[in-house]
Amino acid sequence: MNLKLKNMKVAVVGLGYVGMPLAVALAKYGPVQGYDVNKKRVADLKEGWDSNREISSAVLRATSCEFTDNIADIADSQIYIVTVPTPIDDNNDPDLDIVEKASAALGRIVKKGDIIVYESTVYPGVTEDVCGPIIERASGLKSGEDFFLGYSPERINPGDEVHTVENITKVVAAQNDDVADLLVELYGQMNGGNIFKAVDIKTAEASKAIENAQRDINIAFINEVTMLLNKHGLCAHDVIEAASTKWNFLPFRPGLVGGHCIGVDPYYLAKSAIDVGHQPEVILAGRKTNDGMGAYIADRIDYYLGENDRRDADILVLGFTFKENINDIRNTKVIDVVRALKDKGHNVDVHDPHAMVDEVKDYYDLDILSALPQEKQYDCIALMVPHSAYKEMGVETICRYVKSDNDARSIVYDLKHIWNNQDFPDSVDYKYL
Repeated sequence: MNLKLKNMKVAVVGLGYVGMPLAVALAKYGPVQGYDVNKKRVADLKEGWDSNREISSAVLRATSCEFTDNIADIADSQIYIVTVPTPIDDNNDPDLDIVEKASAALGRIVKKGDIIVYESTVYPGVTEDVCGPIIERASGLKSGEDFFLGYSPERINPGDEVHTVENITKVVAAQNDDVADLLVELYGQMNGGNIFKAVDIKTAEASKAIENAQRDINIAFINEVTMLLNKHGLCAHDVIEAASTKWNFLPFRPGLVGGHCIGVDPYYLAKSAIDVGHQPEVILAGRKTNDGMGAYIADRIDYYLGENDRRDADILVLGFTFKENINDIRNTKVIDVVRALKDKGHNVDVHDPHAMVDEVKDYYDLDILSALPQEKQYDCIALMVPHSAYKEMGVETICRYVKSDNDARSIVYDLKHIWNNQDFPDSVDYKYL
């Protein structure tokens, strides 16, 4: 093969949190098109608006990347990069429907010599054993002979302005060395050549799966330790701070584990383990612990309310997205806390400065506040997501929303311990995980 990147056109398939930044970054170095089936998403991008708030309007208006919802428009590309979601279903089984549909669509336009690269998180074997055959059936072409597959796992961290696609290490792999070398050149031009070439596609797929599974397990350990420490009357954050003085201690923090990566990818790894006859005990144990944290946190809040004679309490939950300073509500575990508190008979309002009210209603059938209440006061303020807007609140602002009667103390529950330096009045009982 004699592959030359120069003059090759790239098409990014899927313009979400992964595909959009990638398309804009690659467009600085050559012709790039971005394709998505969501017509509104594409229309917004053409107008210079990224509803995910990852790319500024100024950058969108300046980019040479062309956006389309018509797959025929990208048929003249030579490199296709698939960045569609790979979620789990209601049974926590991998749901490959979206990536399979994307593969079938590409199979209808792929040509001899084209390269199709997958960035979507999958278990080992999906690229070559699932997606490749789908493309073959749709195109009549042969994988590894007529068209070629590659894999480069995404490492996008939504809301992170430091670890961007242009400065993180990219892992690449392909069906042969020529294609792999081309991917090294393609991705290397945008991140200064910071590329790791894996030995094969399955190795690259597995590397992504274990990255997030490892983090999930580490957080699960800290979450379980936190439950133990709470029974001893100890603060997990204080214990972690002390333990962190040892050079090889990993200072993970307790909390909710949601989103579309850490809370999902371990199930892909578990599925691949079961397929080859191995029972993934540690992986699934970590998932069980982390999936139970919403109920545990609700139990703690309910316990503290009971200690202060606050029954059938009015609670204001602050934060709903799966992590701070983004608007992504997919697989947020705050919903578990909210539902558990309601099941215990409490009245719960939810506010989030980033989450879109209509999306929360559609996804979770939950009405959230579009603004903090002006008059209403609560028995408990439960800070679930440490958005910058909440971090900047002073004690005077926080206490504006709590009841100040003399019969019982109100609760401020700070999941992430971000208000620990505030000097709360005696009428407020400050608690944390």
